[in-house]
Amino acid sequence: MLKKQYLKSSPVCKVTFSLPLEAAPDAKVVKVLGEFNDWSWENGTPMKRTKNDYTATLELATGKCYEFRYFIDEHAWENDWQADDYAATSYGVFNSVVVIDAPLSTPFTPEEITEKAEGAADEAVGASSEPKPKTKGKKSTKETVQDDLVKIEGIGPKIAGLLHERGIFTFADLAKAELGVLQNVLAQAGSRFRLADPGTWAEQAQLLADGDTAGFERLTKELKGGKR
Repeated sequence: MLKKQYLKSSPVCKVTFSLPLEAAPDAKVVKVLGEFNDWSWENGTPMKRTKNDYTATLELATGKCYEFRYFIDEHAWENDWQADDYAATSYGVFNSVVVIDAPLSTPFTPEEITEKAEGAADEAVGASSEPKPKTKGKKSTKETVQDDLVKIEGIGPKIAGLLHERGIFTFADLAKAELGVLQNVLAQAGSRFRLADPGTWAEQAQLLADGDTAGFERLTKELKGGKR
C-alpha cells in the first residue's frame, strides 16, 4: 500500500510504502528497491516491522513515476498489490509503479487571486436571485455518490479508475458486478493488470456495503493482494 504526503515547501513527496506482514511473516530483512536507489540491496531502504506490516518512508521528487518492488532476505521479490500501476519487465515479471504527480501551480499573484475570489463571490450573490434552469438526464460525475474502492484488497487507484469508467462507483455496485465483467475490465486495460485477481472483490464489497467492518477485516486478513 502507498500513502503520499506532498510537501508545500519543495517539489517532494513523502511516500510511505507498506507490505502486509503475511506476505513475509518470517523475514529477517525486507527492503524497498527501485529506480530511486538503483535496485541495489546495499542502498535499499530497510522496512520497519510493525504488528500488521512492514513500512518505510522515502522522499521522492514530484513529476515522476518510479518502478519498485519489495525484496525479502535477498532472495524473494514481492509486489505492492495496491500500487498506482504495474510495468512489464524483460524478465517476464511486473514491477510495481508509484506515480508522483507534479505539484499544481498558479500563474496568478496573491493579489490577483484575491480579486478573482471577490469577483466570483459578487457574481454568486447576483446569480442567487435568478432562477436556476432545471437540468435533465444523469447527474454529473461530481454529484455521483462514490465509495473508496481502494479499500478493497487488490484494488489500487488505477483499477478504481477503470471501474469508475464502467459505472462502478460504490461498494454496492461492485458487490453486484459479475466476475466476468470485472475480468473483462482488467483484460481490456492491458497486460499490466493481468496480475490482479477480482475473485474476491464482490465478496469484500458486499461486507463493506452491509457495514460489516469486522467481517471485512477478518476476510482481508486471509487475503494476499485480494487472493485467497
